[in-house]
Amino acid sequence: MYEREFSVPTRQDLQLFPEDRRPPRRRMRRQSRLPLAMLLLSLASFAMALTVGMPDAAGAAPSGPQAAGLSAGMSVRGEEPVLPEAKEPVPPPEEDWSLLLVNPWNPLPEDYDLTLTQLSNGHSVDQRCYPDLQEMMDDCRAAGLSPLICSSYRTQEKQEQLFQNKVDRLTAQGLSPEEARTEAAKSVAVPGTSEHQLGLAVDIVAADNQNLDQSQETTAVQRWLMEHCWEYGFILRYPEGKSDVTGIIYEPWHYRYVGREAAQAIRDQGVCLEEYLESLTA
Repeated sequence: MYEREFSVPTRQDLQLFPEDRRPPRRRMRRQSRLPLAMLLLSLASFAMALTVGMPDAAGAAPSGPQAAGLSAGMSVRGEEPVLPEAKEPVPPPEEDWSLLLVNPWNPLPEDYDLTLTQLSNGHSVDQRCYPDLQEMMDDCRAAGLSPLICSSYRTQEKQEQLFQNKVDRLTAQGLSPEEARTEAAKSVAVPGTSEHQLGLAVDIVAADNQNLDQSQETTAVQRWLMEHCWEYGFILRYPEGKSDVTGIIYEPWHYRYVGREAAQAIRDQGVCLEEYLESLTA
């Protein structure tokens, strides 16, 4: 809605002919009124010319709101200040989803959500990392190798099942329930702290050796992946000698998507994800 602009008369304008100071009417002869009226009109015109043309303190004739005695920033009505138009707050940069840290000390956010893409073998991953994963697998096969994804996205229920199975096996070997849970957490993440629940992690093995143990590191598939995975935005998530930092044992089959830029930096620096993220805030 637009309001029509209008000007407010100045105090000087209002004092040209105030009601309480008009010349009193006097009885006079008709022939003497005309010269007196002309004299008053001439004086009034002269006074008006002086008032209108009088400069302000800055040397310029006042106009607009200032001529009405209003200070800058006040409305013409002289009642409320004219405030600047409100602006939308600038949102903080969105957190990089591909660098979300999940480990024994950083559980999966309760409101975490993702959209899955199903792979040809029935596994699923976050749709945002799927194109790079597919390209990596295709190039590995093009090199004459046979990589096989044996684990990918897991639900909370699936992770609970896997963790409890590991606890039960250790308990059967003679460990107390508390000892079994502590030991199980070194190789199977406690539910809610598994990267597989992010949809950004995959376990890849060689088709001719599907054992999840250190024998994987000697296969041609793992040697190719360890050398080239960074080119596709993946890292070997739990490298050798970093268990104290990651909280998980060395796993030469577990690959995590972090994006191509971060993957190259992690490779060049020879660090794990935790160390890389810490360096960003140092």
